[in-house]
Amino acid sequence: MAGKSVPVSPLAPKKVPKMPAIEGVAFATAEAGIRYKGRTDVLLARFSKGTAMAGVFTRSKCPSAPVDWCRSILPGGRAAGLVVNSGNANAFTGLKGREAVALTAKIAAKALGCKPEDVALASTGVIGEPLDATKFEGVLADCATRVNPTAFMDAARAIMTTDTFPKVATRKAKIDGIPVTLSGIAKGAGMIAPDMATMLSFVFTDATIAPSALQALLSKGVKDSFNAVTVDSDTSTSDTLLLFATGAAAARGQMEVPDAKDRRLVGFKRALNALLLDLAVQVARDGEGARKLISIAVEGATSARSAKKIALSIANSPLVKTAVAGEDANWGRIVMAVGKAGEPADRDRISIRFGDIRVAHEGARDPSYSEAATTEYMKRDVIDITVSLGIGRGKSRVYTCDLTKAYVEINGDYRS
Repeated sequence: MAGKSVPVSPLAPKKVPKMPAIEGVAFATAEAGIRYKGRTDVLLARFSKGTAMAGVFTRSKCPSAPVDWCRSILPGGRAAGLVVNSGNANAFTGLKGREAVALTAKIAAKALGCKPEDVALASTGVIGEPLDATKFEGVLADCATRVNPTAFMDAARAIMTTDTFPKVATRKAKIDGIPVTLSGIAKGAGMIAPDMATMLSFVFTDATIAPSALQALLSKGVKDSFNAVTVDSDTSTSDTLLLFATGAAAARGQMEVPDAKDRRLVGFKRALNALLLDLAVQVARDGEGARKLISIAVEGATSARSAKKIALSIANSPLVKTAVAGEDANWGRIVMAVGKAGEPADRDRISIRFGDIRVAHEGARDPSYSEAATTEYMKRDVIDITVSLGIGRGKSRVYTCDLTKAYVEINGDYRS
C-alpha cells in the first residue's frame, strides 16, 4: 500500500474532537523511511518523571518482538517514553527482531535521557520483514528536541497503515473533585479480532493512579471495547494497548489512588471505558473496505460469555457480513451463525430484529414481517442487529463492519 492514496471511509466520524494537551505528555513525529514514502512513520512520546504504565497485548502465540519487549518491562510499572513505527510490524523476525527492539530502545533512551527499559515500543505493518532500527538513529534525537503536547493528530497519523483516518478520542473526569483529562489515539483497519482487537492504541491521562490500579482498570476496560470488535476474525501478532498516567493532577491536589476498587475512581473508570469504546468503534468504522458499521447484540443467553461467543459468531460470518454489504436482510444467515457457535440455543425461542423491525420470532419469520421496510432499513450506514435467545439473562454486544469487494482488493495488494 506504500504510496497509494485511499479514500476516507464513509463511516469516519463527521466531527473530530479538539484534543486537549495532557500535562506530562508531549509528541513528535518524523519520516524514518521504514516502508512508506512521503509520510510520517515514527512517533516519539516523552513522559514526565514517574509516569505510571499499564498494558494489554495480543493473545496470539506468535507475538511481535515489541510485544515481548513491552511485556518484559511492564512489571516496572513506569515509563519515560514511547516509540511507535508503522510500515513494519517487526513480527516473526527471530533474533533480528529482538536485536532491532533492543537497538530502538537504546536509541530512544539516549534521546530521552532515560534507561532503555523505561521506553515502551510498538510496531505495526508487514509481518516477517526485518526492521532496520538504524533508521531511528538521529530521527529520535531530533524528535526529542521538538516534542509538542498538542500534537495528538500528528501522532495518530504517524501510526496509520491501511487506516483511512486518524482515530482520536478524549474524555474528562474528576477524582477527589479534581478535574483530570483522558485522551487517546488508535490505529487499526484490518486483521482485527478480539484478544485483543488487532490494533495499536495509546491512552494518556494526567491522573495520579498507582500502576497496579491502572493495570486493573485497563484489563477490565478492554472487555466490552477492544475485545468486542472484529473486522475479519484475524488476531494480529502486534496488538498493543498502553495506558499512561503522568500524575500531574497531584499538583492540583489529587491524591494517588492505590486500588482500582477505590470509590474515588468511579467517574474515572466510566470515562476510561467510554474512551476505549469510542476508539474501538472507530477501528470498526475503518474496517478495510467497510461501507457499514454493524452492532450485534445478543440477549437472553445462558451467560454473558455464551452471549459474546454467539455475537462473535455472527459478527465473523462472511455470509452475514456480505449480506449486510448487499443490503440484504438475510436473517437466515444469522440463524446459521447462532447455530454454529456451539453455545446453548433453542431454535423455537429465537427472535431477531434489524433496528426496531422484528424479522423473526420464536423460530420462524415474524407474521408481520415487511420486506419493504426491512430493505429500506438496510440502506443505513449503521445496522443494529439484535438476537434474543429467550433461555437466560446473559447478554453481550460486539461491533463489526460489512465485507466488501474492496476488502479483497486492499489485502490482495497490501505488500505490492
